[in-house]
Amino acid sequence: MRAIWTIAKRELGAYFSSPVAYVFIVIFLLLNGFFTFMVGGYFQRGVADLLPFFVWHPWLYLFLVPAVGMRLWSEELRLGTMELLLTMPVTSAQAIIGKYLASWIFLLIALALTFPVVLTVEYLGHPDLGRIASGYLGSFLVSGAFLAITCMTSALTRNQVVSFILAVVICLFLILCGWPPVTDAVMTWAPAWIIDALASIGVITHFEALQKGVIDSRDLLFFISITLFFLFTTSVILRTHRA
Repeated sequence: MRAIWTIAKRELGAYFSSPVAYVFIVIFLLLNGFFTFMVGGYFQRGVADLLPFFVWHPWLYLFLVPAVGMRLWSEELRLGTMELLLTMPVTSAQAIIGKYLASWIFLLIALALTFPVVLTVEYLGHPDLGRIASGYLGSFLVSGAFLAITCMTSALTRNQVVSFILAVVICLFLILCGWPPVTDAVMTWAPAWIIDALASIGVITHFEALQKGVIDSRDLLFFISITLFFLFTTSVILRTHRA
């Protein structure tokens, strides 16, 4: 654990040593406010909940998470420091987990800074705080799953732009699989089992339940499985670099 936290602290410090991190946080907060109150029509709904806030998170993470994670391994490959890192007294798993945790903590900080939205809802009405906490948990899990995907694409190439595009494509596929307009369109020609299969791997399907305050072990298992699978894939790819 000491090696993991050493790597995580180094990576987290690298984020905040650059103005890019602060720009990302500001953009994330501004977009959250815009989509919640302007596009989501929060005040027009007349309901004290955060559904218009959480419903946009997978779409925001679609671009913002790959932007955060695209440099994780691509930068090491581009600078030629990958070999140095892998020859240090740390395992590939420790390096992967350390880098991943640093980026996930950064995303958690950005998400935590949206607390004024919660205070606004609390001031305007009497929201279900348990439901809000469940929504935040779901949002955090979505960001973690997308980050694991980006970690894998970053290990594939030294080009950060290519890593970003690959991550966006994979994340978009997982969003569209459970997005109602897509499933409704497929329903007109595909059998029910295909619809169910698509919905089962769709991020929206599992995130919607958490937005509503329903913490189901199947939804948690889905996000954990996605995260672990892509982190494992990252380790396989890194072994090819070491070979």
